[in-house]
Amino acid sequence: MLGGKDILTTEQLTREELEEILRVTERFDEALSRRQALGHMEGLIMAALFFEPSTRTRLSFESAMQRLGGSVINVADAKTSSAAKGETLSDAISVIQSYCDVIVIRHPDIGSAEEAARASEVPVINGGDGSGQHPTQALLDMYTIKKEKGRMEGLTVSLVGDLKHGRTVHSLVYLLALYGNSVKLVSPESLAMPGYIRETLAARGADIEEVEDLGAVAGVSDVIYVTRVQKERFQDLAEYERVKGAYVVNADLAGRSKEGVTIMHPLPRVDEIAVDTDGYSGAAYFRQAANGVPTRMALLAMVTGRA
Repeated sequence: MLGGKDILTTEQLTREELEEILRVTERFDEALSRRQALGHMEGLIMAALFFEPSTRTRLSFESAMQRLGGSVINVADAKTSSAAKGETLSDAISVIQSYCDVIVIRHPDIGSAEEAARASEVPVINGGDGSGQHPTQALLDMYTIKKEKGRMEGLTVSLVGDLKHGRTVHSLVYLLALYGNSVKLVSPESLAMPGYIRETLAARGADIEEVEDLGAVAGVSDVIYVTRVQKERFQDLAEYERVKGAYVVNADLAGRSKEGVTIMHPLPRVDEIAVDTDGYSGAAYFRQAANGVPTRMALLAMVTGRA
């Protein structure tokens, strides 16, 4: 279904494609739980090009490729690549594509993954383009919701924190809307979800509401998805200092939330989820991070026709 295709945004995915991705993810997840040796990607090479810092995305992609029997070449720091010499991204991709069978790229510029895809004859997967999108995170988030809640529709999901810069929520909100979920956008006015995303979803009839008080929606939320206020995206550090502690999820809030609420976070966290929340049974963020490996295994196998 996705053979030879790029994975650049969640907007490009249909509900049918999403469900096929999650079916393949579940298959690989079960194989991992059995410690089954897999050779789907044997003889293939993934180029992991990370021009921005990353821990979970980079390592889970590399783990995914190796668990499928493939190999990895990488750029883990822009300073060690020819970008430091002024090479354009397009030129770099035109060369690197001849070294590999699939490219995963993280880059600080919005639209960089699309630029890479135009220059590449092998599939390109967007591992995060600045404050644009992070589609593979959204896919593992949907897989997490399915595992934790037993379904992906009929839910009330509150997206909390830095919705302006948060590429994870920019991607996730489109997938939540595919299933008619009620989405609460919880942020200070200065960190609101970008207007173009809200307008696109409104035109599609999505059930979206903007609120500033997390306490007002915690009691009706099936999922609370918390994001970090992204200091590195701020031009004015005084503004960052003003909003950085706007929302903190702790054990007290979890106790006052809807019974069985699932708490998620794409990580890394700073202080927006207190450590005392970790013992709550619905705190899913570490399980969520683990789900990145089978999800990315599925994507790699599918775009290369090896699923």
